[in-house]
Amino acid sequence: MDQRDHQLLAFRGGAIGDILPQSSKEEIFQNQTLRPILKLQNELFLESFINYINKSKSDFYSFSTEKKMTFIDNAIHKDIKFRNALKGMVMGLFTIEEFRDYIQNSSSLNKRMMNLLIERLKDQVQLLIKREE
Repeated sequence: MDQRDHQLLAFRGGAIGDILPQSSKEEIFQNQTLRPILKLQNELFLESFINYINKSKSDFYSFSTEKKMTFIDNAIHKDIKFRNALKGMVMGLFTIEEFRDYIQNSSSLNKRMMNLLIERLKDQVQLLIKREE
């Protein structure tokens, strides 16, 4: 493991969530890699989503809570460019070994990554406040 990987792991912190003997490889990756990165990058994700709202010219801030939740889902599931930008914010903090593990099962791990991120944004919808452009 090189210096970059050691620094990344120290910077991100340890696993979040239980890792049990019966945990699947995807579950282990989720708790050891994805959750710590999502926690670390939280402020960036919020700022990025606020920028997305502003660029979309939607009236997000006047939406009902239910409609805001749907907007978050649609933004991440349907806007491939935005989703890829979010994935890049996560993948940039992978170690080399984690990246190698990721590419072995990227489809399933992408699904987990985006679902965790959607839930994170939904849980913090009250922090999504309008900023002047």
